[in-house]
Amino acid sequence: MPTRYIDKYDFTGRIAVITGGGRGIGLACAEALAQMGARIVILERDEAIGADGVAKLAAQGAKAEWRLVDVTDEAAVAAAAAAIERDVGPVDTLICCAGIAISGVPAEDATPEQWRKVLDINLNGVFWACQAFGRFMLQRQRGSIVNIGSMSGIIVNKPQEQASYNASKAAVHHLTKSLAAEWATRGVRVNAVAPTYIDTPLTRFGMEDDALRTTWIEMTPMARVGQPDEIASVVLFLASEAASLLTGSIVVADAGYTSW
Repeated sequence: MPTRYIDKYDFTGRIAVITGGGRGIGLACAEALAQMGARIVILERDEAIGADGVAKLAAQGAKAEWRLVDVTDEAAVAAAAAAIERDVGPVDTLICCAGIAISGVPAEDATPEQWRKVLDINLNGVFWACQAFGRFMLQRQRGSIVNIGSMSGIIVNKPQEQASYNASKAAVHHLTKSLAAEWATRGVRVNAVAPTYIDTPLTRFGMEDDALRTTWIEMTPMARVGQPDEIASVVLFLASEAASLLTGSIVVADAGYTSW
């Protein structure tokens, strides 16, 4: 029989966990996976954002719930993974979207607290989630993890200063490759997406600044920012069986930004 390619995107009966899934790129990823049949569990550290995200998913007919979890707390992440495995079922899809940015702070003026906060959420939080859920995936020898990196892990953004964000995303890319190499023969794939500027609350500071927005657009060949659903489409592919040969890949979805 010929290959049924559409079946590769079928998530029916599968459980997907999304950190930072209450809004922005994370919520779009939740919507994409839910439309393909996945049951969604969102991890959020903000109760209002988590509840709002699940309400939006429920309004679309999705099976979704959320749990209050701070990804920087390794014990809390591990406990959440165990609880979800026990109460919801085996998780074979993990999307790590939780992240923050502190921009417009020259490196020489960055405080230890600012540096640690960005690295703790953007890098440590990704590792704790990959580790906690990855352990269960490795036991079953089945799983797909997609981390949200950034083109900022490849280039240095102009004109805003954000050394901590750039460094954290470069580290996420290399962490992705490291985990992929370790787990490749054990049934778990690990990939990442490196987006351009996406129209989310994280980039609102720049969208509302004429000087910043003008520079961003001029430096982007497509002359526009991206939308959350455009990144969710890439995440859906990487998480699905359609990407069965991909692991350790950093898919750059940057509207051509890194081409110049």
